Amino acid sequence: MLNMLFRFGTPLLGIGCLVMIFLILAGQPWSLALLESDGAQEFKIACLSIILEAFPFILLGVIFSALLQVFVTDEMIRKLTPKHHLVGILFGTLLGLVFPLCECGMIPVVRRLIRKGMPAYIGIVYLLAGPIINPIVFTSTYAAFRSEPQMAYDRLIIAFIVTVVIGLLLHRFMKGSPLKEASSVNIPAHRHEHHIEHAHRHAKEHSPEPVKKNRRLSATLSHASDEFFDMGKYLIFGALLTAFIQSFIDRQAFEAVAGQPVLSYFFMMGLAFLLSICSTSDAFIAASFGGMFHTGPLLAFLVFGPMIDLKNTLMMLSAFRARIVLSVTLMAFALVLVSVWLLEVLR
Repeated sequence: MLNMLFRFGTPLLGIGCLVMIFLILAGQPWSLALLESDGAQEFKIACLSIILEAFPFILLGVIFSALLQVFVTDEMIRKLTPKHHLVGILFGTLLGLVFPLCECGMIPVVRRLIRKGMPAYIGIVYLLAGPIINPIVFTSTYAAFRSEPQMAYDRLIIAFIVTVVIGLLLHRFMKGSPLKEASSVNIPAHRHEHHIEHAHRHAKEHSPEPVKKNRRLSATLSHASDEFFDMGKYLIFGALLTAFIQSFIDRQAFEAVAGQPVLSYFFMMGLAFLLSICSTSDAFIAASFGGMFHTGPLLAFLVFGPMIDLKNTLMMLSAFRARIVLSVTLMAFALVLVSVWLLEVLR
């Protein structure tokens, strides 16, 4: 359904732009009054902020994915990945310490790693844990909660526990590949894999080393551009929805639910999903609610949001089967809710 939306949405967007240009040239300022309202200004700022915030991480992710495709062989991935499933889950959970990517740029990397031979459950564990268990996010959380530094450690501990449990469940119950098969996103990859294989063989037989390097560089750039445009449309669509929600949610609604012991957890987790704030900066948003909400709901916001949010879900649906995305979302929601509630009760 999303593919149909993007197929018909692009020409409609183009028509809308032409209509706006015509109105501007025709000198009809009254027709653009809606775009100059306070709500529209807030919407535009929020949308552009999300896109500009996520853009560098998407770019980093697709470049890293393209480098994996061209320079890292399937055999290398299989050798580096631990054989035992428990060690592999721990490996995926802590991989963010070495490759601290934001959730916006991790999906193309994880998809490439799974295609290269990494077990799917390890790749999904890295996708969930990486945006939280990495030094950049820990530092930003510590800075946001200077008066409560324990929040930064609690965030890491809960994320570690939740992702390990999800990894064990996926290893036990997930059958087959979670990636979409025979989809349009796979066509460029197969084309580039064939091109790269042919380029390597041709370079060895007929070309000097500089030519071989040029072919690899060309394949890397070509693959990165295809993957960027594939992921970019989902980012833009998610940013539009997220900006709309951010612009029209009344902050007074927060105070109405902050005193509810159960509802406050659901509210903050739902808010994290809808706002889709990057994990490198969401701690500062959570800290702004410190005077209204207790530690438990704030931790739920900090842990669930980077794992599963609106923008990230749309991008995951472009790479993974809908059933897998739904299962992982439900598991993450339930485990985060139980973990933060137990932590607050035990303290």
